[in-house]
Amino acid sequence: MIEVNDFHKSYGKSGKINALNGISFNVNDGEIFGVIGPDGAGKSTLFRILASLIMPDSGTAIMNGYDVVKDYRKIRQIIGYMPGRFSLYQDLSVEENLKFFATLFDTTIKENYHLIKDIYQQIEPFKNRRAGALSGGMKQKLALSCALIHKPEILILDEPTTGVDPVSRKEFWDMLARLKEQGIIILVSTAYMDEASRCDRIALIREGEFIASNTPQGIIDDYSDILWAVEGSRMSAILRELRKYEKIKTSFAFGDKIHITVDESLQIGELKQYLINRDFRDVGINPIEPTVEDCFMALTN
Repeated sequence: MIEVNDFHKSYGKSGKINALNGISFNVNDGEIFGVIGPDGAGKSTLFRILASLIMPDSGTAIMNGYDVVKDYRKIRQIIGYMPGRFSLYQDLSVEENLKFFATLFDTTIKENYHLIKDIYQQIEPFKNRRAGALSGGMKQKLALSCALIHKPEILILDEPTTGVDPVSRKEFWDMLARLKEQGIIILVSTAYMDEASRCDRIALIREGEFIASNTPQGIIDDYSDILWAVEGSRMSAILRELRKYEKIKTSFAFGDKIHITVDESLQIGELKQYLINRDFRDVGINPIEPTVEDCFMALTN
């Protein structure tokens, strides 16, 4: 189990840059806990502290009975850490990297092959290729294999799917689901809101603070605004026009649609006529269910 209590961390000579501001949470055995938020929100700082790479200014964290500050040597034995940036040895081959990490923890690839089999089999045909020559998805699989080779109790993954193609992202999350079944605690951060649904619980982070924490569905159930999707042929112009309309609270581009929250008094026909009068004649407007991203936007506004 992971228990974090009131983490604070600041940077700069005078400590003016607050990276974490009172973070508290817990993660249970065999649970995937996601920290969801944009770049610069404090995700990497939090994970580096939990990996015992840097120290918090204040606060405590207990991971499977060990304090991350006092027992940092023990912590490093029970965790597998995958940083956001690919950090393996670029000039070593796939197999050489994996052997190196196994040796660090006094084990072998053969001994713990069952832990990485599903992942490593996909890159094993390229075991003699230099790590630096791998594709993004293959680098990700190698990094995860190295993080797992010593049979960790806790897996800490800092934005593991950033810059990876959609197919590899799905494969990666399928792998995490299988690892969870083995009882491994998985702590994962991401800037992709759509990945939140693959977690058991999530925390939405902004400017070093958790602004909400619940199951993905629990976050969505707490959403109280009226939400519509607007689509048409001149989306940028429609977005500008929507932001002028007094009965619209918020409006944001979401892919090929615009998501808007509106006053209770506004009717779809009224808004559609408003846009038609401004020469937007092919507009579609429909009520929709919120996503985690909609919830995040509402909470940050």
